[in-house]
Amino acid sequence: MTTPAPAGRKPRSPLFRFFFVHEIDEYPQGVKRTAYLGLAVLATIVLYYTYFTQTGVTPQILQYFHMSFAYYVAIVVVSNLLGAFASLPASKTDQLGRSNVVIYGLLIVGLLVAVGVPACTTEMEFFIVISLLGVVEGAILVATPALVRDFSPQLGRASAMGFWTVGPVAGSLITSVVATNTINYFLRHHGVSGWKWQFVISGVTALVVGVVSLFFLKDLSYRLRDQLMVTEQDRALVEARARGISVEEVAQATAHPWRQILKWELVGSAVGISLFLLVYYAASGFFTIFWATVYRHPSGLNLTTSDANYLNTWFWAADAVALIVFGILSDKLRVRKPLMLVGSCSAIVVLILFLHQTDHPTTSFSTLILLEVLLAASLSLTYAPWMAGYTELVESKNPALVGTGLALWAWILRLVVGLSFIFLPVVINSVNPVVDNLVYAQTPPNGNAPFNVQAFQLAHPKSVAFAEANASWLKVLTSPQNIPIVNAANKAPTPANLAALQKAVGPAVYAKVIANITTLQKDIAPYQTQLIYLSAHQSQLTDLLNGVAKSSDQWQRWFWVCVGGMILFIPTIFLIQGRWSPARAREDEERHNAEVAEELRELQEAHAA
Repeated sequence: MTTPAPAGRKPRSPLFRFFFVHEIDEYPQGVKRTAYLGLAVLATIVLYYTYFTQTGVTPQILQYFHMSFAYYVAIVVVSNLLGAFASLPASKTDQLGRSNVVIYGLLIVGLLVAVGVPACTTEMEFFIVISLLGVVEGAILVATPALVRDFSPQLGRASAMGFWTVGPVAGSLITSVVATNTINYFLRHHGVSGWKWQFVISGVTALVVGVVSLFFLKDLSYRLRDQLMVTEQDRALVEARARGISVEEVAQATAHPWRQILKWELVGSAVGISLFLLVYYAASGFFTIFWATVYRHPSGLNLTTSDANYLNTWFWAADAVALIVFGILSDKLRVRKPLMLVGSCSAIVVLILFLHQTDHPTTSFSTLILLEVLLAASLSLTYAPWMAGYTELVESKNPALVGTGLALWAWILRLVVGLSFIFLPVVINSVNPVVDNLVYAQTPPNGNAPFNVQAFQLAHPKSVAFAEANASWLKVLTSPQNIPIVNAANKAPTPANLAALQKAVGPAVYAKVIANITTLQKDIAPYQTQLIYLSAHQSQLTDLLNGVAKSSDQWQRWFWVCVGGMILFIPTIFLIQGRWSPARAREDEERHNAEVAEELRELQEAHAA
């Protein structure tokens, strides 16, 4: 059902209403309300899937565009900052409706990702497309939780917001799952540009969900949207109130939105959670690189992109499940702050254990998975109740301005994250030499080396050590014009062949050959191709090894910064309203139910009169 046109305004055409009017005048119940909630959450998941697609193939992006890590981080920073400022005008969804922002945002995102990114041939073009993606993401970040709020009463709020916050987490999870199972296939069949198919997949998904949303996603009418919902028993009361709300009264309630919302407790709470989530955004943006540069298999080989995405999958899956579970728990207990306090303290302890594990680069997958699952659960135990508590705090100021309150949160969140990432390449400068030179050490589809460099170095340390120590005269032997002569002398050391060898390489080098003939025949000649490759790329491989050696300490420093953010968050917990005691919270609910029944009775009597 659509909202009738206000008196004096020309009725909209059916085509206009189909594309731009998605309102209902009655508060949905049961399956219908669940369906609207589910579609809002699905839109959020798909949005973040497209937004985080790049994180699953970051090494390939850097290699394809010959892009430095600092430049890549600059793209992330600009995208976040643009998203922050895009969230401010998106607060107008209180008047314009959230559905249009979500529907057309998804369609724009789908085109940018499915068409725009694959068409990029330079790093600047990629910069522009990802920045535009950040703008749209910033707007939808405000609209989707507001939709969730519209279709969730307060006492089910933590559950509903837990489902909404699953959106970003599930988006990252899907990115990791898809990349783990498809990236190698596309790289093998499409070469260095194979990573672009990850964007095609996510972009087409966004377009499909955008079209589905165009047909089925709905908004509460402005008459219903601005009323504070506490339980589903309030539905009749809300609709009764809505019958008497005029456009002028709504306009008066929102005449000075920022004056009502820009309060220190809202700002402080938003800043606090932004600092708390520094590790979450490091995980969403850079964990693929973190796993691949810090950790190694017991054989000594660094983790591959597929290995990294496999570990990411555990983190995001645990985060998604925990958000829902702890959201439901918060609603059952009817409290927010105790869970936030326990979750933040737990997150600090687990993150400290997690960061110290980087001192052990061959840590088993089972240990890493246990730690990351505990970290994800602790983050969720804090964030799901916080999200519910924050929207309730906004509603205590003015229930008509939830969109504005969420815009404030989104702006601060993106601003804090964007500014923090400016310092990330300063703290972690080892990524550049690792990512830039990893291509010289890995075989296709992840690199261009004709053999696995790390495996060879581990299997033949004596050959590598001898080649490095005697590189000056071995280069003479491996020069293109001398290789046939050297091979002939090695296969048939006749006086003629040895004389030809001495003439070609000179007396000094010839003397070295005779002195080390056994080592040359046993450890060098059989691996001539591999050692020539190592010699030709020695500077790149040395930079790679140096970068890997520094990675552990540098990532540790950044995780300590994240611990500091968590500690600073704890005092802001007390800014959230609500009880600490579940028993007192239950008493408040019973009192509220009595007030609702009384007000509804009075309204019904007034209408009857």
